[in-house]
Amino acid sequence: MADDPKKNYPLPKFHFLVEWGGTRIGFTEVSGLSFETEVIEYREGSSPVYNKTKQPGLTKYSNIVLKRGVFLGDFDLYELWKNTAFFQEGAAKFRRDISIRLLDEEHAPVITWLLRKAWPCKLSYADLKADANDILIETMELVHEGLRILEAK
Repeated sequence: MADDPKKNYPLPKFHFLVEWGGTRIGFTEVSGLSFETEVIEYREGSSPVYNKTKQPGLTKYSNIVLKRGVFLGDFDLYELWKNTAFFQEGAAKFRRDISIRLLDEEHAPVITWLLRKAWPCKLSYADLKADANDILIETMELVHEGLRILEAK
């Protein structure tokens, strides 16, 4: 089989899909897909070397920021945030697993980011300006307890 010519080019980032616990929600922008390992610095008092050693510590994940245009009568993100504002989980479970899929031109997933136990911690709306020529954008920030990457098969 010949080499796939697609592997010679970087992936475009404008075609993606967000699935929220089985529900598909359209967004114009997703940011915060990052991992970080905290560094632990340590030096024993009797060490002959006058510097600290560095060791890997806990993994830290950035909050995920999702942006989309506001449509008339669509307050789904507000309802999601409102339900978790006091975080009184009873029978309802507000933590959801979320998948963010980067898609190719055939709409097949190329890379999938999986968020574990995500919930909205912040909801904000763009500034209102009388002289602007923009649409109203709402922004939701999610916290989560883990992020994994799956490659397409």
